[in-house]
Amino acid sequence: MNILLKRVLDRLVRTGNLKVTGPKGFSVTFGDGSGEPVHMHIKTAHAERAITFDPMLAVPEAYMDGELDILEGGVLGVMRIAFQNMGSGGIDATWSKAIEGLRHAFRRLQQINTAARARRNVQRHYDLSGDLYRLFLDDDMQYSCAYFEQPDMTLDEAQTAKKRHIAAKLRLKAGQTVLDIGSGWGGLGLYLAKSFDVDVQGVTLSTEQHGVATDRAHAQGLENRVHFELRDYRELNERFDRIVSVGMFEHVGVNHFRTFFEKSATLLKPDGVMLLHTIGRSGVPWATSAFIRKYIFPGGYIPSLSEVMPAIEKSGLIVTDIEILRLHYADTLKHWGERFAANRDKAKAIYDERFCRMWEFYLAASEAAFRWQDLVIFQIQIAKKNDTLPMTRDYMAKCEKALEMHDMGHRPKAPAAKPARRRKVADPE
Repeated sequence: MNILLKRVLDRLVRTGNLKVTGPKGFSVTFGDGSGEPVHMHIKTAHAERAITFDPMLAVPEAYMDGELDILEGGVLGVMRIAFQNMGSGGIDATWSKAIEGLRHAFRRLQQINTAARARRNVQRHYDLSGDLYRLFLDDDMQYSCAYFEQPDMTLDEAQTAKKRHIAAKLRLKAGQTVLDIGSGWGGLGLYLAKSFDVDVQGVTLSTEQHGVATDRAHAQGLENRVHFELRDYRELNERFDRIVSVGMFEHVGVNHFRTFFEKSATLLKPDGVMLLHTIGRSGVPWATSAFIRKYIFPGGYIPSLSEVMPAIEKSGLIVTDIEILRLHYADTLKHWGERFAANRDKAKAIYDERFCRMWEFYLAASEAAFRWQDLVIFQIQIAKKNDTLPMTRDYMAKCEKALEMHDMGHRPKAPAAKPARRRKVADPE
């Protein structure tokens, strides 16, 4: 191990039990010996140099390329040690802090998400094979944070609870119109239509998701009540009683927050209600992880509440309720990671080994960020008028309870999986 990397790790790892074996086979242990042991093997001098100067990007890249193996503790263990030690040493090293600071400073340039660029960014992630997502998601293909009302819930139960939780905050009535911005594989829109007898229009920029969602609407006989379009929300001109957006705001980009809410205000009827469900930061604004931005969600950005609220206020909309979901996404990602691991050979048949290692790192690092960093979920309820909703939150609990009784005898199913096909994964730009 080179001397400079050893100095970095000496400063970074104050707690924990990290063993690192370098390219020449020599091992050094860092930390105070507490917690579960983690053992990394850096196999090449190239990876060793890269990790020294930019560990937050170089570690996942070396892992993807097979230049780094984790012999004990897994990716989650590595990220646990890194996140739990941040602020106590290594990340405060001058060069590393400078790199992260520059990423934060230039975040607006990285998030100029015009309509054309937004479509390309979405296609990079959501137009991956639906067969891949079926390997690790729940039956309803919910690709967002579940809601664990009870800690022993299954993933399917927690995802159904999430839909109930969101529906209750929308205060839906039969015959209303609902816009679902970023409608995914259609599960939420179909659930709302069946549970409340409302008409739903979903919009997405993912061709793969649009096809699956449309097929599901036809398969469930709801094509006259639920309609999915391959369309940017900025192109819409209709007005709706309700707007819901789950897991889409992370792709809007900090430059476009005001546009998002001003457009939502024009799409919402005077007595309308909106529910925004998004990943957020409980801490101060910061840059998107370099690995996530480069390989997983190009153009993505996780906002702090201090960045979201001014954009809502300037749009003329009124915030009527905010809930912070803590650790729910960590548990969701844990389920996804376990399911992916159980189906890894199938994922490799669709893509390849490098893709599988990238996806493993993405799921585990994301879980770690929700467990040991400042990532949470914001659920922000919004209206146009101050008196649109009841003065207390009791109606939410009553609605959830009624939906729970309804759901005990009904659970939507995803369509049968198509035969897996191998696809080439494009290198990041």
